Amino acid sequence: MSIWGFGKKKDAAPAPAKTAEPADMLGRLWSGLAKSSAKLTDDVTGVFLKKTLDQSTLDDLEERLIRADMGPQAAAKIVGLMREDRFNKEIDDAGIREALADAVATVMAPRERPLDLTDGPRPRVVLVVGVNGSGKTTTIGKLCYLLSKSGAKVVVGAADTFRAAAIEQLGVWAERSGATFVARGQGADAAGVAFEAVQKGKDIGADVVLVDTAGRLQNRAELMGELDKILRAIRKVDDDAPHETLLVLDATVGQNALSQTEAFRTTANVTGLVMTKLDGTAKGGVLVAIAERHALPIHFIGVGESADDLQPFNARNYARALAGVRDKP
Repeated sequence: MSIWGFGKKKDAAPAPAKTAEPADMLGRLWSGLAKSSAKLTDDVTGVFLKKTLDQSTLDDLEERLIRADMGPQAAAKIVGLMREDRFNKEIDDAGIREALADAVATVMAPRERPLDLTDGPRPRVVLVVGVNGSGKTTTIGKLCYLLSKSGAKVVVGAADTFRAAAIEQLGVWAERSGATFVARGQGADAAGVAFEAVQKGKDIGADVVLVDTAGRLQNRAELMGELDKILRAIRKVDDDAPHETLLVLDATVGQNALSQTEAFRTTANVTGLVMTKLDGTAKGGVLVAIAERHALPIHFIGVGESADDLQPFNARNYARALAGVRDKP
């Protein structure tokens, strides 16, 4: 999968707009959301006991959407949209799934925005943050692979110096992708690594610098202070950096992802989100809750282990896979 076009001439004619996602990407999405879809659709179809979508059915449906990790705000909005469109009309199982998919897509569509790293100052500095175990290092490795595959010249900074495994893991991804790797040993100054990575990117004319950070709990003041130190170090090279700060969230934590988003967007000036591990949980509905509550772009979702399983977020496709609605060929 190539989602960027580095190295293309600025005056080149734009590529035709895509009308559909490749079949392999949709297949991965369906497979990755299988657990979440099964949980949601089994519960939703259980509420449908009558041929008419009336108020009592909608009330029951709202409760079930909340149980599916969508939270009260998103559930209320989704049910409200379904009420406007289908209230007191005859509807079957397929119809209720279709109505649910349309409503979920409406809620999530404002958060769909591709991560554009092809324009603006060089190098584009991307800082990646999140709690321990969220999948930050793996996500950076996948981004490095996809960027390099798109023709970008990439520098990777291993500023998670608390974990030797994180440094080694990023080093493998960088070598595999042909990216320049900047690292020190375990326990080294993380801010120093971040500074070196951005400076290296500037010196070699890189397109993108990806900077890993140590997983930190958002309520640990000393760890958030370390993040501030990294930001100050980066800005010694480029006053406007980081140009993007991506928060990586783990879908398996469910509603805890909401509080993580709130904390990090305040302390780290988060510009966009990546949701990982959707293939390993039935809690994929939490991304709907996040889309409703937080006005942040959702750039990528992770639906598997391979690099190509990190997909650009598409609201319609996500909603239809979650509701178990397949488009006819």
